[in-house]
Amino acid sequence: MVCMGCRGGVIMMAMEQRLREALSRRQKQRIIDAKRVPSAVLVPIYYKQGQYYILFTKRTEKVREHKGQISFPGGAYEEGDGSLLTTALRECAEEIGLVPGEVQVLGELDDTITATSSYIISPFVGLILWPYQFKVDGWETEEIIEVPISALQDKDCLHQETEVIDSEAVTSYFYHYQGRVIWGATARILYQFLDIFAQVERAA
Repeated sequence: MVCMGCRGGVIMMAMEQRLREALSRRQKQRIIDAKRVPSAVLVPIYYKQGQYYILFTKRTEKVREHKGQISFPGGAYEEGDGSLLTTALRECAEEIGLVPGEVQVLGELDDTITATSSYIISPFVGLILWPYQFKVDGWETEEIIEVPISALQDKDCLHQETEVIDSEAVTSYFYHYQGRVIWGATARILYQFLDIFAQVERAA
């Protein structure tokens, strides 16, 4: 008999390696704009009950910007951070109680900008061992939302539109899951990650 926990660990290790390699082969697209504030987020993934999940947060109504939106944990760069990766991990610790040393950082995705505020977001992909005792801070984060990657890959989940950002026409994505909508910069980051994840799955 195969130990299910051991089997899950083997599957996770294999996917971790393939994702790490896929992300390392990419040429990250960086955005440099002195008028915008550098920031970073973590795309947290974990293997739970036979499938991969992505963790999102719902922002509170107390924050200054992006009230009530679904996002990845993260925030603005602070002078003492030293790197945008440190920014992402620090914000995760503050918002959801995720200890930086318990994240396996697999790589980076392309920078993106926010349309309703003035941020450049640098996304990092991180693997977390499940189960994990997250802790919602209640000030920036109202709720943690777990979504199976398989649900996000469903063709009926995604809707696309064209909008203008900084005088350029761009494709906007809207992911619908259990009455919630993931949109904006978070959805653009998610779209890119899901494309890479699907490529890795097909190559397995």
